[in-house]
Amino acid sequence: MTVATSTPAPAARAAKPVVSRLSRQRIRAAWMFLVPMLVVLALVAGWPLVRTIALSFTDATLKAEQPTRLVGFDNYLFYGPNRADYDASLGGYYVFYDPKGTNLVWKPEEGKFWDIDQNKPVDYDVDTSGIFSWQGLLVDPVWWRSAWNTILFTVISVTIETALGLIIAMTLNAHMPGRGLLRAAVLIPWAIPTIVSAKMWGWMLNDQYGVINEVLLSLGLISTRIAWTADPSLSLASVIAVDVWKTTPFMTLLILAALQMLPGEVYEAAKVDGIRPWKVFTRITLPLIWPALMVAILFRALDSLRVFDLIYVLTSNSINTMSMSVFARQQSIDFGNVGFGSAASTLLFLIIAVLAALWMVAGRVRFDK
Repeated sequence: MTVATSTPAPAARAAKPVVSRLSRQRIRAAWMFLVPMLVVLALVAGWPLVRTIALSFTDATLKAEQPTRLVGFDNYLFYGPNRADYDASLGGYYVFYDPKGTNLVWKPEEGKFWDIDQNKPVDYDVDTSGIFSWQGLLVDPVWWRSAWNTILFTVISVTIETALGLIIAMTLNAHMPGRGLLRAAVLIPWAIPTIVSAKMWGWMLNDQYGVINEVLLSLGLISTRIAWTADPSLSLASVIAVDVWKTTPFMTLLILAALQMLPGEVYEAAKVDGIRPWKVFTRITLPLIWPALMVAILFRALDSLRVFDLIYVLTSNSINTMSMSVFARQQSIDFGNVGFGSAASTLLFLIIAVLAALWMVAGRVRFDK
């Protein structure tokens, strides 16, 4: 008698997901709507960004008669003579060498000094200790001061706006009469254009005819008029205060939207269990709105890091409040150094990109949920 044995069948391969015809049509329709937006975004944002990065590797200026040269990373870091002494007709940097009383030109491509009068390389050692120096954006003290101002402005303003936004959002989320009117009123500062609100606050903070000084003087809180936006010790704080007034409604709106998405059953269960309000906030509310809160802080921080209009209107090019964007504008427009200003803009873009990536990783921010 023979015994029939059966061998186990091989494991079935995982079936590929079947995409229905309707799903394919929806995907094609989605791309049809997205492609025009992506093209416009590439033209409006992508091309200027690429152009700015390209200009940062040149010595482009606003002077029409001066040809543009490719200088590599010299706008970021450069060791050599004063960059302002470059003379295209000489093909290098003009240097007056005092010990010899000679006119020299440093040609970086050859790595040599040339005697202008004799039109030949010098035959002696040139002491470069008083001629060469480190230059460029990375060793510019004004740039680092503007970077510090920007980071300080961002950290303080976003922290205050988040705290106030959370308090106001939880207040507006409560059931009370006139809640709709209060929500509309809170959004008024955010709805006002930044230029308009900055100019308005500039008048209010004026040391001669500003209403802030008038109120404080009438209340006896100050004995003399204060130049809020001109005093080095108060100018940055004044700018931060105006920014908090302006953009706290933005944080309130985002946090309020997150609060209204929370399930009411959780709070009913907490009420039945007799959990205290503070523990309800820390154990239920805050964890549930945490993803939305991280996204709101990210958006606000990105906006603060590139702040320009508010600071420029209130304090112009003051070193005490200058942001990285104001620095880049000053170099490109006021000083005409387009290449150097583009380098500042490029470095600002890189700083924002890196900080945004670190925040998303640290806060576990996800945009697909």
